[in-house]
Amino acid sequence: MQGIDAVIDKDLASSLLAQQIGADELYILTDVPKVCVNFNTPEEKSLDTMSVVEAKQYLADGQFGEGSMAPKIRAAREFIKAGGKTAIITEASQLGKENAGTRIILSK
Repeated sequence: MQGIDAVIDKDLASSLLAQQIGADELYILTDVPKVCVNFNTPEEKSLDTMSVVEAKQYLADGQFGEGSMAPKIRAAREFIKAGGKTAIITEASQLGKENAGTRIILSK
């Protein structure tokens, strides 16, 4: 055996763990209260909910940076596609608040 350099993505690892334990919800914490499209432009829009289909399209459109939100969106999609009910992306200060964060769901 020989070791290799590797990176374990914390968001995808958390999604996989949540899937394996049969969790209904997955919370992914970040430094913004909600996911935004058209980030840092005059057309910026915060999202309350996003379906897995919408998430796939936003990823294809390049709406989310690879070094920031894209891995979180992918992890949330995988969790929902594997049977999870809701994935929530938000900042820690929003936990416990009703309708906090962006909820990724199967369909709207």
